[in-house]
Amino acid sequence: MKLTRKLVLAKAKATDLDSVKKLNCWGCNLSDISIFTQIPHIEVLTLSVNSISSLSALSGCVCLNELYLRRNQIPSLSELSHLRPLTRLRVLWLAENPCCGTEAGQYRLNVLRCLPRLHKLDNQAVTEEELSLALEKGEEITTPPASAKNQLPTNDQPENLNSTNGQAEAESENDPLNYSMEETNLSLCSKIREQLGMRPIPRDKFPPLASPTLRPAAKKSHTLEAVLMLLKDLEEEELHIVLMATQNRLLTHTQPELTHSVAITDTHTLTISKESMTDIQH
Repeated sequence: MKLTRKLVLAKAKATDLDSVKKLNCWGCNLSDISIFTQIPHIEVLTLSVNSISSLSALSGCVCLNELYLRRNQIPSLSELSHLRPLTRLRVLWLAENPCCGTEAGQYRLNVLRCLPRLHKLDNQAVTEEELSLALEKGEEITTPPASAKNQLPTNDQPENLNSTNGQAEAESENDPLNYSMEETNLSLCSKIREQLGMRPIPRDKFPPLASPTLRPAAKKSHTLEAVLMLLKDLEEEELHIVLMATQNRLLTHTQPELTHSVAITDTHTLTISKESMTDIQH
């Protein structure tokens, strides 16, 4: 079933789509939610207990703060890539979807690495320790190939962003000597920004390919320069995330046995701890 303008206005008790801030479509047997490309100011959205399989229509809902998607048909965590531009998103309920798999601990780490700004996932608060572990142990989530090809460009996602970044990364791995120091730093900085849920650096900001000047032995120093460049653009909350990840990384060098123990404890806690459900419609 397709969510229509008429149904949205009726449920939201609104006269136009621009004024819709909250919407509850729990259990409406929905499969097509393309209407959200026309509802940019939505802040709280409940779509639980439907048949939704794609989240691409939500990529332009930049005001979204809470999103409830429990018990749908989302096939892969790669659909979460459409939520990366939503920098205000703090609450996500994704449980009981095919994409969640059977390993609850790893699932949470993967989601939090993709969306590190979340404060609550599946009705369970996100801790600083869990977020730090996610940035280190979580698997990277990429945009589905079909979605990357067909998705309409937005202000936060330039049309050629995914393809050019992927090409740049592949070229860098195949022949790192093709890049000047400046381009290498920008490439690394762009990749780190994307992992933190920020908009990567557009390809047109990169300088033209230069003659081979970068030696493999200098990669670590350029990585450090890229990180330092990134710090200038981060806000307080994002800086705190970087701080936690840095402290956790330092422990692997100074106290490896303690770090291993903490990682096991955190993962075990993530697997067995659950908070009671407070709202059946979320």
